[in-house]
This record gives sequence, structure tokens and C-alpha cells, in this order.
Amino acid sequence: MCIGIPGQICDIGPGNSAQIEVSGAKRDVDLSLVGTHDENGQARIGQWVLVHVGFAMSVIDEQEARETLDALHNMYDVEPDVGVLLFPQEYR
Repeated sequence: MCIGIPGQICDIGPGNSAQIEVSGAKRDVDLSLVGTHDENGQARIGQWVLVHVGFAMSVIDEQEARETLDALHNMYDVEPDVGVLLFPQEYR
């Protein structure tokens, strides 16, 4: 099963690199597939993306992001292995 994790872009670095925040943890991601700026030319800082294996696969709205995070937290209650996706800082 492939799981995409929602994260909010908090910083855009050189090239297509960025940092997102997921459940309080920051992660490095690649924005090559969605771009560093939206269709209006605005930087994507503050926008939500769905991330899989270090790549932002799509831009999603905040409601969808929060619903997905809630579902993942519910999954964590019955399948603790999901924790590595939600709380990577605790699994280092």
C-alpha cells in the first residue's frame, strides 16, 4: 500500500527543494512535480501538499489535508507502524 502524507510547506529552498511540516516535524521534500509557485506566481509557502517518498505529488486544500491526517492518526491507534509516517522524529 502506498500512503501519501499531507504536509504544509513552511520553507522553499534552492531549486525545487522545500521543507514541510507534518505533525510538528519538519521534512525535506522535492517540489519538482508541483512546482515552487502556484498558477498565480505565488510561492507555495503555506500551501498543503500530499507527499510520497520525499516528493510532493499534488497540492491539496487544507480541509483534505486535515481529514487525511485525522484518518492516519486513527490508523495509528490500530496499526502503530503508521507512526513512522506521522512522527518521524520519534523513530530516529
